[in-house]
Amino acid sequence: MWFHGPMASRIEDYALLSDLHTGPLVARDGSVDWLCFPRFDSPSVFGALLGSEENGRWLLAPADAAATVVSRSYVDRTFVLVTEWAAPGGTARITEFMPVGDRRASLVRRVEGITGSVDIHQELVIRFNYGTVLPWVSRMPDEDGTEVLLAVAGPDALVLRGDELPHAVDHKHAGTFAVAAGETVDLELAWYPSHRKVPAGIDVDAALAETLRYWADWASGYNQDGKYADAVERSLLVLRALTHEDTGGIVAAPTTSLPEDFGGARNWDYRYVWLRDAALTLEAMLTHGFANEALQWRNWLLRAVAGDPEDLQIMYGLGGERELVEAELGHLPGYEGSGPVRIGNGAVGQYQADVVGEVLVALEKLRLAGGAEDHFSWPLQRALLGFAEKHLEARDHGIWEMRGDLMHFTHSRVMMWAAFDCAVRAVRDHGLDGPVERWEELRAGLHAEVMEFGFNKEINSFTQTYGGTQTDASLLVIPQVGFLAYDDERMLGTVARMEEELLDEHGLLLRYRSETGVDGLEPGEHPFLACSFWLVEQYAHTGRRRDATALMDTLVGLSNELGLLSEEYAMDLGRMAGNFPQAFSHLALVRAADALHGTEKLSLATGAMPIVGPPLL
Repeated sequence: MWFHGPMASRIEDYALLSDLHTGPLVARDGSVDWLCFPRFDSPSVFGALLGSEENGRWLLAPADAAATVVSRSYVDRTFVLVTEWAAPGGTARITEFMPVGDRRASLVRRVEGITGSVDIHQELVIRFNYGTVLPWVSRMPDEDGTEVLLAVAGPDALVLRGDELPHAVDHKHAGTFAVAAGETVDLELAWYPSHRKVPAGIDVDAALAETLRYWADWASGYNQDGKYADAVERSLLVLRALTHEDTGGIVAAPTTSLPEDFGGARNWDYRYVWLRDAALTLEAMLTHGFANEALQWRNWLLRAVAGDPEDLQIMYGLGGERELVEAELGHLPGYEGSGPVRIGNGAVGQYQADVVGEVLVALEKLRLAGGAEDHFSWPLQRALLGFAEKHLEARDHGIWEMRGDLMHFTHSRVMMWAAFDCAVRAVRDHGLDGPVERWEELRAGLHAEVMEFGFNKEINSFTQTYGGTQTDASLLVIPQVGFLAYDDERMLGTVARMEEELLDEHGLLLRYRSETGVDGLEPGEHPFLACSFWLVEQYAHTGRRRDATALMDTLVGLSNELGLLSEEYAMDLGRMAGNFPQAFSHLALVRAADALHGTEKLSLATGAMPIVGPPLL
């Protein structure tokens, strides 16, 4: 009898699938423990990731507990997952994917017998609305006379088609079937609005071929040699997989509430579009030639932030939605008991002074790559600059979304400098219009201010906050935006101080020391992977190539077998932590690899061909 314990699998044991609208997670044991239909930020229909199987999942795996996974991989440059199983009676292959390109919200699972005969156990537990709604499930005839399984509750409906449908057993559906060598069993679970007609079935072979073709065609623009080429390629694919096909919005991760500290309360919903993360993703895409994706995101940005600049938010929904009220789901115990489980994100109301700078830097990179400004984009950037000037003296919550007191964070002030620096160059270098003398004055004033209040001469280091003594990994961004050179003595002093304060015993970099209480939360978190990738970049630009390579090798080695990274890594526990897979980790990997191999310069060469992208409206 197949047994699946009350807790979800380890984070690194999950695979991501994607149809560019949502992203389910499939565990090594064959259980789909997380799936939100039809969008990344929709309520889950499978929520076992944050509780138990009773919160919804779809298990498909050999029935014999002695069965083992021989191999698990994506097909080449795709998100088509193939798992090879060995059981006492034979071997079987399970291929899983989400059809891309047909606007169909569905998950396909194909079981193939390779040798002998293998009994496959299936268990389907559908729980709409984050595990709170038990659907009405019935069998009904399909158009061709075969049966389908139909689950309906409120606005949502699911239809399961296939050669082997499970049977009702105690508010779930389960069954076992045999697959012999040469036999194939296909199953497709499709979501649709319950008020509409049940969607017709698909040709699985054609859908698989089209999905393979889509991902291969998209990745064909990436051709790079080098030690980390495969890791960069998978990271770019992850960034694409987290991009909503229709809107261009890029989610920070497809999950919510995977803990930064196991058993702790640092559990956040990352299924939204942070301007900062998306802007950095744009840069990573541009560096490797994916300019049309960058232009699509720019158009998303313009739509999302359009209106009164005073209404600017740091994050939005996939379609630019503004209401992302944070709430706790008390009925879910959380991943390995790490509560509370949260949906929405209270950080939506924060003021983070660095965001305008992040956006302006990314849009400048787009200009340098040949993306022309239009009647909307430059005026909106000017409005954002006006917003930054109006809030020039305001304290903020910082890049890490501190929930403590408002402060002048040095990183935030540097990014405000970067915003006006980009504005000056837009006029001086690109001939755009604007009060350039005023922007130059603001730029100079911010530079002088940061050097006076953000740099502590006694410890020869920049500090997390004005007048402080603690460092912060975000200070590694200072040379990335051109505020100072990577090898400036003050940056080298900052790195030395950071190595003393923030490097853990395993050589990974913490964001900051949470025990200081600066974030208003109970202390305790693991190293944030993006920060260590930033350190690789810093090392690479200052002649510490051996250190850079050693750290890069460690970080890439933390990826799971599919090349996926979470937000953080607990080296003492040997496991991933935080939401997964994390866009920030993957885009930082791309930057670090580019720094080591010098590929950044290729995409920013002058004389690039103009970019032709989709219209804004």
